[in-house]
Amino acid sequence: MRRPALNTGARGGLLAILLVTGFAVAAPPPALAQSRLKQLIDRLRGQRMPEGIAKSNGRIEATQVDVAAKYAGRIAKLLVKEGDEVSAGQVVATISSPETEAQLRGAQAQVLRAKKSLAEAVALIAQRKSDLTFAEADFNRGKELVGKGYLTKQIFDQRKAKAEAAKAGLEAAQAQEDQAKFAVESAEADVQRLQAVLVDLVLRAPRDGRVQYRLAREGEVVGAGTRILTLLDLADVYMTIYLPAAQAGPLALNDDARIVLDPVPQYVIPATISFVAADAQFTPKSVETEEEREKLTFRIKLQIDPKVLKKYHQRVKTGVRGMGFVRTKADVPWPADLAVKLP
Repeated sequence: MRRPALNTGARGGLLAILLVTGFAVAAPPPALAQSRLKQLIDRLRGQRMPEGIAKSNGRIEATQVDVAAKYAGRIAKLLVKEGDEVSAGQVVATISSPETEAQLRGAQAQVLRAKKSLAEAVALIAQRKSDLTFAEADFNRGKELVGKGYLTKQIFDQRKAKAEAAKAGLEAAQAQEDQAKFAVESAEADVQRLQAVLVDLVLRAPRDGRVQYRLAREGEVVGAGTRILTLLDLADVYMTIYLPAAQAGPLALNDDARIVLDPVPQYVIPATISFVAADAQFTPKSVETEEEREKLTFRIKLQIDPKVLKKYHQRVKTGVRGMGFVRTKADVPWPADLAVKLP
């Protein structure tokens, strides 16, 4: 069953970093570990933050990039599966278009015909130049003879007419050559255009990422603009949170932030503030309490440290919520519970 289409760009796909580690030999019993984990979650969610620290629940998101067909055709090969990681420029699918291939062969044949016509025009010019040279020489001799009375004016006029006709013939041949050159250029442009179409029928990953969805199947006929794959850009992962004006106002771009994910609250992920909305909005329904949803808030993006993403990119997964923390006062130190902690 084909998955529903998804929005692209800044809306992104839901992501989370599940930082999974092994247990030490002296690990506490599972029940005790679970109890400690629950206490930590409750403390982070329910505790009153120190002055200068603000928090909000949110979701980890990442930029989605669609790979779409530029031209219509039938999907010949789909070379990646959901979950596969791809590199920029990697071939991910091919589309066949027999019609385009036939048009290309026709355009290539037209190039050959046009070049043949050009060669004929060049040969004709050489002939017309020879005719003109002879006619002009005959005409010049006639001028001397007619002046001395050795040639009748009628014959002289005939020689003059032949010279003028030879000149006109050369000009016509030169015009024919220009038309032949234009025909060659036009035919070659058609070949280049069709070759470019065939190049675009080979779909490549626009950037490094992971295949999130396959939106089409091999053998399907797709139209121009049809999305074939959706990729997740694992180098652009962030959490979106919402804060009221009093807390959002003091924030500055590139300020430090922290992210704690529900499945692994024992880890604290470093982040920076990459965006603060200019306009307030009603908080989306994903915020837990109705009281919070009724407030006007500002959307804030907490960008996860690229170094962390690079190290743990294979553990990026979808569908996990978490908490985002920011400092509304730059000189306030992070609490011990929010010190960066990674596996």
